[in-house]
Amino acid sequence: MTTRGIYVSAMAPGSGKSLISLGLASMLQGHADRIGFLRPISEAEEGAEDPMVLLMRREFGLTEKTARSGMTRAEARALLVSGEREEIDARCVALYSEIAQSCDVIIVEGTDLSGQDAAVEFDLNARLANNLGAMVLAVVSAKDMSAAEAADAVDVARRELDAARVSLLAMMVNRAAEDAVEAIREQVRPGKSGRPVYVIPELSEISQPTIAEVADALEARHIAGGASLERDVSSIRVAAMNVDHFLELLTDGALVIVPGDRADVLVATVASSFSPEFPVPSGMILTGGLAPDPNILALLAHASFPVFAVDDDTYTAAKHVSEVRGEIATGLRRKAAAALGVWARQVDSTELLERLELPRPVRMTPLRFLHELIEKARADRKHIVLPEGLDERILRAAEILRRRDVCDLTILGSESQIRERAAGFGIDLSGLTLVDPATSGLREEFAAEYARLRAHKNVSLDDARDRMLDGSYFGTMMVQLGYVDGMVSGAAHTTANTIRPALEFVKTKEGVKIVSSVFLMLLRDRVLVYGDCAVNPDPTEEQLADIAVASAETAAQFGVEPRVAMLSYSTGESGYGGAVDEVRKATELVRSLRPDLPVEGPIQYDAAVDASIAQSKLPGSSVAGQATVFIFPDLNTGNNTYKAVQQSAGAVAVGPVLQGLRKPVNDLSRGCTVEDIVNTVAITAVQAQGTPQQEKS
Repeated sequence: MTTRGIYVSAMAPGSGKSLISLGLASMLQGHADRIGFLRPISEAEEGAEDPMVLLMRREFGLTEKTARSGMTRAEARALLVSGEREEIDARCVALYSEIAQSCDVIIVEGTDLSGQDAAVEFDLNARLANNLGAMVLAVVSAKDMSAAEAADAVDVARRELDAARVSLLAMMVNRAAEDAVEAIREQVRPGKSGRPVYVIPELSEISQPTIAEVADALEARHIAGGASLERDVSSIRVAAMNVDHFLELLTDGALVIVPGDRADVLVATVASSFSPEFPVPSGMILTGGLAPDPNILALLAHASFPVFAVDDDTYTAAKHVSEVRGEIATGLRRKAAAALGVWARQVDSTELLERLELPRPVRMTPLRFLHELIEKARADRKHIVLPEGLDERILRAAEILRRRDVCDLTILGSESQIRERAAGFGIDLSGLTLVDPATSGLREEFAAEYARLRAHKNVSLDDARDRMLDGSYFGTMMVQLGYVDGMVSGAAHTTANTIRPALEFVKTKEGVKIVSSVFLMLLRDRVLVYGDCAVNPDPTEEQLADIAVASAETAAQFGVEPRVAMLSYSTGESGYGGAVDEVRKATELVRSLRPDLPVEGPIQYDAAVDASIAQSKLPGSSVAGQATVFIFPDLNTGNNTYKAVQQSAGAVAVGPVLQGLRKPVNDLSRGCTVEDIVNTVAITAVQAQGTPQQEKS
């Protein structure tokens, strides 16, 4: 198959084309087997890795072979000056051809037009796109433009691209003012294709620089305070007044710029961060090369935000900070999440993919599965509660989920403590709902319902009120009564603490006898479902059958066609014994419960996955050699097998995913990562899409 190239070309300086490249890669991840990325001319210094290339490798699992950069800007300029323009083309085409050997689609990100070289660079990008045989996705910046001016800029860009005889895939308007997006969309005139022009607003989450970007731009020295540089600079505050007036102007996320000898401001700023009533700055820069008193420096060491020093005077430092703009490529996951979220909201990926006419991918890679998981969760928005609001990982995952626009979230815990911790970590809580079970007006309603449901256990109303102070119980009752659609917990608590409330009053689905779990095992080219690897130590034959049916339903819910293998140390009729007979009986029960479900058992793992072995051991089986759902005979076997596959085969294990409950509740490992939490919340949201729910206001 011929490799398809998409050339992302800026039509003006500062177009924000990296957001477009990121959004394109995310979209293509679900619709192409192998994607690549190329920056023909890198913005990095000689010998340094291009930051956008590094971001694409990190976000989409690309390799050094499939995500690359070419020559530096200085090298390209030298070749242009010496009249060796063809050399630029030849080297870029050669690099593109090398990537094309391993990819079906390549995103090529052109240069960012700048200054006096803008016309030359436009011509260079157009020529490269034609030589690479790539379709152009042109990006027009609407920064500081009215709707009419943006529409005119699109017309001008079309004429220039037409004159350059490029093959135009799409036009996009980026960095529009939030309140101008609709007006620009209405005023942009259709092109020859009649296809829509997408308009993407400027996002402060992207344009605001991080402390890391500011420190790097100013070559600032980190002298005290917190080590985390994942903090957005929302504003700049220069301390040129008395402390009482300065504190009135201080806001959360502000970068404080102050001479190093202003002990009063230094002490007051640090003290304000210790109080939940006062804002927490993103950082502090001490100017003039002035070292604070050692006692003051000892106090600054306890600041939750980083403290830097520069030799510049205060005015110069403030001017330099004001010139730093946030970049997706140099930012951390939160910026990429914001970019992917706004892309999903503003761009109709289905329509854009129609223009590319890509063949359907044949492999299900881990990244494609996780991409489709997020898309599926976003398609039918649900509301998930996270009871562990004081855990940093929970807060970071919630910020990413909100920025990616995956679902609505409620976080439980003391609001003042949550906000204090979030501010200390530089986490943005906007768009998230915080609820304190101790003070919530819902507590009395929940307690009354819990006392009613547990009356047979002699639970009094006072006991129920105390129980609702527990985040897991409060969150589970929110699910039970329809205030939210699902719950994810366990980052800081045991599995029993997460599941117990659900077992007490959410209960199992009709016809289901047991709550069980599966892991979604994401292998290099497919997804397998393993159950039960986390909940039931020694299931009976009836419980095994129940687990098999539930696991098949979970597989189907996540796009895996269920073909069930009931695992044992024997295949078919070759072995006997209590354990084998139990699996054999469980298999017959599955067939009687779900005659439509392809199931085989007892069967050994090798016969379940390898077609040649299946042919010799179970010829003619519709499951052997191609099983997708694996039911282990006990927890010991299942838990060890999933971990062995995870470690030895490099599989990504997503889960455990609880199944069998009437409403979705999922457990996290206490060693979970932020990415684990993001994936589990998305899974819970997808599970909730198939759950009838009474909505509460």
